[in-house]
Amino acid sequence: MTEHTLRRFEDELNELREKVLAMGGMVEKAIARAMRAIREGDEARARKVIERDRAINALEVATDETARRIIALWQPAAGDLRFIFSAVKIVTDLERIGDLAEGIADQWLRAEPRPRPPASLMALGERASEEVRRAVDAFAHRDVQLAMETIEADRELDQLFRSFQRELLTYMMEDPRKISEGLVLFAIARALERIGDHATNIAEMVIYMVRGHDIRHVDHEKAERILKGEDDED
Repeated sequence: MTEHTLRRFEDELNELREKVLAMGGMVEKAIARAMRAIREGDEARARKVIERDRAINALEVATDETARRIIALWQPAAGDLRFIFSAVKIVTDLERIGDLAEGIADQWLRAEPRPRPPASLMALGERASEEVRRAVDAFAHRDVQLAMETIEADRELDQLFRSFQRELLTYMMEDPRKISEGLVLFAIARALERIGDHATNIAEMVIYMVRGHDIRHVDHEKAERILKGEDDED
């Protein structure tokens, strides 16, 4: 490529990167808004989460179109192609995170009466939001170590979810009148746990993007050995 052509190609890649990061910022805000809405009993804020999910969906489509255009025009190879493939996979997970945030707001709005979230559920929400933030930062900085920390953090999120399940079960057994409320809280907690799963998917794609290793179906310890070159992939 000539210098001018190379600069145009790099500009296209930067555009794709910026769209992924913009989408990441949007879903982080969606999680935070949904959890704040249910904490403060703010119906208007919850409805905004639902309305703004359309913008997240639209950005996913725009990002996919950018990726297709780059492939068609430039026929990238090696690391650039991995980056594009990873970006497309990542925005799919970001879109699903947006859907889950929307679902949290919708579950709460539909509940009658609307439950007040216990501190343990809010802690779960903070942890899920932090996991998404880490995953997006790992993508932004091509940081394999941060990606691995994100994957490890999902274990802690899963433990918090199981602990909340036990707490909720006790709550409903002690007062069967609270079963309906408890089921809504469980649905919200389950959505937060799934958000963590999607953040893990993003982190795994960051590792593939940077190192070329696909660790999606290996355990954390084996993934670390692969990245250190201590475990050959046959």
